[in-house]
Amino acid sequence: MTGGPRKRGGEPASGDTEPCVGKDAGGSSGVALKQQIGLVSACGIIVGNIIGSGIFVSPKGVLEYASSLGVALIVWVTTGIITAIGALCYAELGVTIPKSGGDYSYVKDIFGGLAGFLRLWVAVLVIYPTNQAVIALTFSNYVLHPLFPSCLPPLIGLRLLAAVCLLLLTWVNCYSVRWATFVQDVFTAGKLLALGLIITMGFVQICKGHYYWLEPANAFETFRDYEVGRIALSFLQGSFAYGGWNFLNYVTEELVEPNKNLPRAIFISIPVVTFVYVFANVAYATAMSPQELLASNAVAVTFGEKLLGVMSWIMPISVALSTFGGVNGSLFTSSRLFFAGAREGHLPRLLAMIHVQRCTPIPALLSTLISTLLMLCTSDIYTLINYVGFINYLFYGVTVAGQIVLRVKAPNMHRPIKVSLVWPVIYLLFWAFLLIFSLYTDPVVCGIGLAIMMTGVPVYFLGVYWENKPECFDIATGKVTHLCQKLCLVVYPVMEEPKDADGEAGNTLQTPD
Repeated sequence: MTGGPRKRGGEPASGDTEPCVGKDAGGSSGVALKQQIGLVSACGIIVGNIIGSGIFVSPKGVLEYASSLGVALIVWVTTGIITAIGALCYAELGVTIPKSGGDYSYVKDIFGGLAGFLRLWVAVLVIYPTNQAVIALTFSNYVLHPLFPSCLPPLIGLRLLAAVCLLLLTWVNCYSVRWATFVQDVFTAGKLLALGLIITMGFVQICKGHYYWLEPANAFETFRDYEVGRIALSFLQGSFAYGGWNFLNYVTEELVEPNKNLPRAIFISIPVVTFVYVFANVAYATAMSPQELLASNAVAVTFGEKLLGVMSWIMPISVALSTFGGVNGSLFTSSRLFFAGAREGHLPRLLAMIHVQRCTPIPALLSTLISTLLMLCTSDIYTLINYVGFINYLFYGVTVAGQIVLRVKAPNMHRPIKVSLVWPVIYLLFWAFLLIFSLYTDPVVCGIGLAIMMTGVPVYFLGVYWENKPECFDIATGKVTHLCQKLCLVVYPVMEEPKDADGEAGNTLQTPD
């Protein structure tokens, strides 16, 4: 794994479409990523990635460990607030280190190449391929369910339809950034409309007097004794439900006016998601008891069957559309992580190239697709997610801790947004609470997750740190890269140095790889 030149362009190939052109420091033209993501699409990325199938299918994870409906609702609100605090910290990091790649880029710049590589290694090896595979399988399950009403769809059919979904959306993302964001906007609006229907029906139920389980005396009626460890697991489940809140930071360089739109999108999206999560659960409670909620494998479908009658088919379709948009958003953002890692020299340099006319990172998108398709072939997807879920949350805390470290290491760095250090401290205290109880309750699972992460150490030293590789290796990789470059019609993008307040290059910590 070697990194290509950081500033390099290429001549656009002939074609019908207008090439994407940028300027390097010397004024020469070259292909560059374009800033095409506006505020609405930015909100669509955050909301669309957070709200997947979970709130439709199984919000029971929080309820099961909370031991009562009232505590579960408190957990949903609290985790929404903590998520907003974490997103606020990421907003400062995103405009201070204005590079795509999200927490990978921040960890690398603040803590060094090895720490950043380990974050990248776990993400591209397991986290994103498994998440995308599961979302695609959920989509295919709900699409095929009407054809198999009395039994489960065959596994081969689920996998084939999931693969078709992934191939279609990868093509859309390769063809145009605008198309990809349009798909995200449409399907995010669709899932919000479906959830809006659920919430509205919940309010109608309350007006009719169906709020028995929302009365304080009944809401806090326990179906299991309260335990601190189980409450902690409830918060952990809630935190996982809000996963995806940091995905906009992966595409910072493609945001229009990122200094304004990154924090604005966060301030709009996180409260919207928190409102939707809380009041969707309130709506479910107007039609089902906690025991019925825990027994249902598809809460929204059960809710629709109880209240919608002949229109109950709306709910399965809503789940399918929600997951389709979720796959699109995950492909869009995770491919940028591949792209950012390759640009820093932590992945093959081919993945840092973009199409000369469409300005899309086609090699990175194809790599994301291939890794996800491979995950569809394994029967241990959910096991892998359990193993690395702890690591994913671990790096959230490491990244927010990096915000404090950066304040100490570079106090004079230009920060378009500067939040009080009280917020990262609050987030880290909550984060430490969850991680300690995760280690206490599932030490084996957490240990295996750490072991998977540490397999990246020898890969880093062999692929990145070892620079003087044999000449035959460099020649072979160069030929393969050149061949793939011709096939995909891609070149290195122009990369402009971030500017500080005075217009000088800066705001990038240089750390050795």
